[in-house]
Amino acid sequence: MALAASHTALASIISSWEFTGNPSGGLRDVTFPFKIDGTVHKSDYFFSQQLRFQGVTGLTICGIGNQPNGPGGESIVRAQFISDYQLGTTIQDSNCRLVSGVPSDDTITCTVDFSGSYGAMYNIVVEQVKGTTWKATVVDTSNGKSVHIGSWTLPSTAGGIRPNELGYVRYYGPMGPGMCSPPLPRAEVIIYDPFSRTLGAGTGHINEPFNFFHPCEGGIGYSAENTGNGYHIRFGS
Repeated sequence: MALAASHTALASIISSWEFTGNPSGGLRDVTFPFKIDGTVHKSDYFFSQQLRFQGVTGLTICGIGNQPNGPGGESIVRAQFISDYQLGTTIQDSNCRLVSGVPSDDTITCTVDFSGSYGAMYNIVVEQVKGTTWKATVVDTSNGKSVHIGSWTLPSTAGGIRPNELGYVRYYGPMGPGMCSPPLPRAEVIIYDPFSRTLGAGTGHINEPFNFFHPCEGGIGYSAENTGNGYHIRFGS
């Protein structure tokens, strides 16, 4: 999957998430919390979780990214929902567009930029609206403000969300000729355990991340600390 038309991820930190339950119809909602305090205010990181729907192929990514400050100096956060295009999927949402690639790599990309503190915890909420129509929302938990990311309708064969997948921290900014120079910009994120209101979902859990930055594994100042309800990841300078 292309992360987005202008996103070419050069390196990653990979984790995985899972729920203890496995409802037969899949999850009807899932919430992924993030906090990016300490990350530079540029446009070079995407902190994401993947998910898959029952009954259809393809992959979906949702998460938040850093952005340059706004004209008044305010912090800007980007929230995105990116999905492999499934034949029969429809979109009628001004935040969303079909990004064309090779025939097997078309994606539906929904994006919203908004003013918000990097010190707040943001919940990315993916939930069923009705039938095979879904929507994604970002919620600032410090003030309860909710911002619509996008909505889409999957083919009639689609079911709920599968109860496990992977997550990534992706860097897609410039790197020097040696791939480790200049140093990666500072990034700091807490990726919290996911949760769901779906009956039978059980408890969500994030597994320990691992550093998949190539070829800079030993030189990015990487650390991942278990917080008891997620992982606090730091790297870059």
